[in-house]
Amino acid sequence: MTEKILSVADLAEMVEGQVLGDATVLIGGFAPLDTAGPKEISFLAKAKMASLLATTSAGAVLVPPGVEAVGSLPVIRVKDPYLAVAIIHSFFVAVPFVAKGIHPRAFVGENCLLGKEISIAPLAVLGDRVKTGERVSIEAGAVIGDDVELGDDTTIKANVTIYDGCKIGKRVTIHSGTVIGSDGFGYSANERGEHIKRPQIGTVRIDDDVEIGANTCVDRAAYGVTWIKSGVKIDNLVQVAHNVILGENSLLVAQVGLSGSTTLGRNVVMGGQAASSGHLTLGDQVMVAARGAVHGDQPKGAVVGGTPAIPVRQWAKACAVFAKLPELQSTVRKNSKAIAELCNMPDRKKENI
Repeated sequence: MTEKILSVADLAEMVEGQVLGDATVLIGGFAPLDTAGPKEISFLAKAKMASLLATTSAGAVLVPPGVEAVGSLPVIRVKDPYLAVAIIHSFFVAVPFVAKGIHPRAFVGENCLLGKEISIAPLAVLGDRVKTGERVSIEAGAVIGDDVELGDDTTIKANVTIYDGCKIGKRVTIHSGTVIGSDGFGYSANERGEHIKRPQIGTVRIDDDVEIGANTCVDRAAYGVTWIKSGVKIDNLVQVAHNVILGENSLLVAQVGLSGSTTLGRNVVMGGQAASSGHLTLGDQVMVAARGAVHGDQPKGAVVGGTPAIPVRQWAKACAVFAKLPELQSTVRKNSKAIAELCNMPDRKKENI
């Protein structure tokens, strides 16, 4: 693989940063501040940590506003060092796609339309009429059902299962153990208390630039479509139920659970183990704190937490009170005892006659 080498000036242009110091220094990789060498770039997260610049051997450092260069070390000032390092690090670690073709131990069904540049690993299984774009990678043990579509530059990791009829966009990554398109959880009880399954005959649509972590489940719709829109990022161990719609660029952290027919707007963020009841709408830019349980619609920009979810400031105050409940209980008991004693005094009894 060809080594990637860029000057500090080139890297600054990549992240729209300002160079302080020698812009001609050549950089060939990224490393943490304490281990970076003279050919590597690193980053400083916060200005208050600027003293660390004097201790690093890095060739250059991304820094937040207000941080100056130290000695001969060039720095690149950026608005958001975390965003800048994500862009630069991704550049250095990106590996060009290599089309390995179809492994002889893979199985490909009938009437499939596969891109010319494709990699299908051993023990992968493709059903009938599967369609792929170019530069698609399907890793070992993945199972792709009938009539599935995979867009350009999509990667299906080992042991992923995609059920029949699901549509996957471009530049999508689905990590190991995830299941796309399994039946939604829908039952109706009869008069004897038996649960009768409601057929789940819809599908799943995943738009471009989506990444889904390991061991996540995205259920097919009962009718219509479960839809994950472009730019959505989903962590490991997340449950997306039937007919959920996830708006563009939303984030679901590990163990989030979305009940059926929940609709999220754009740029919604749900913290770890947060959940929603069904048939709700969360507006654009809503944020739900970890373990928050949403039981009602939320307007655009709402920030909520707790169970049931309430405005996050109110929730924080309630948490502070909860931590003091043992002390408050003790105080209430003492005060109640004192009041009872006052009420039982002889003079009090006469007043009450």
